[in-house]
Amino acid sequence: MEYHQQAEPTYDTINQATSDRNEGQPVLAIIYDLEMTVNRKKGEPSEIIEIGAVKVSTINGKPEIIDKYQSFVRPVYTPRLSSDTEDFTGITQADVHQASALQDVLDSFIAWIDSDEYALLSWGEDDKVQFVKECRDKKIPLHWLMNYTNLQKQVTTLMKRNKNQQIGLKAALEALDISFVGDHHRALDDAYNTALIYLHFADHIKLHLNETSDYETYKSELIYQDEEETEDDRLSKSPFAALASMNLPNRN
Repeated sequence: MEYHQQAEPTYDTINQATSDRNEGQPVLAIIYDLEMTVNRKKGEPSEIIEIGAVKVSTINGKPEIIDKYQSFVRPVYTPRLSSDTEDFTGITQADVHQASALQDVLDSFIAWIDSDEYALLSWGEDDKVQFVKECRDKKIPLHWLMNYTNLQKQVTTLMKRNKNQQIGLKAALEALDISFVGDHHRALDDAYNTALIYLHFADHIKLHLNETSDYETYKSELIYQDEEETEDDRLSKSPFAALASMNLPNRN
């Protein structure tokens, strides 16, 4: 089911992209979020089960949300969703049962972007890591995964937070006095709320020019934890077993 509503390599900053935006030229920003299966068994791969995205364009010198995208994705390694996955995301077996596999959903997603000049942004690198890992495993080309910017990292710096303790999405919204819209851990809602933060800092966000090789590997560097989340919640979402051994910051 798809929904449309009109409305680590080295990253080299594109100074031209930033100056173009400041001069009122359109820069297409695709802010996306993923939801994945929750797997607690070691060696059991997580799979993307939902992609949500928001398209932001500069209109009359002002960045605006112009479109939204949402699609469920049918998992193939573990076709039956676990109760942990359903409880954590709110996504049900019925939601993914009739959905397309990842390759077809990505074809739809790329068609929705409908541009050769765009920047991809997400809150933290974990969703990009999942894209890279899963696409490599399923032999899906990665040419479209380009011009990636980690919005969380830049917002953490702009808000003068410790760079080694990245601020969480809900905490950033609260600090900016922006109300969370929708349901947490749903891809489109998380992407939309991330876009609200992007709009707030748009004049200060530096987009990046980069490409993703089909053969690159990444490791997660997620080291934050929202006060609202328990340690078990955070670890259950992450598809990367290495996170389980990380020393988490004190939440008090």
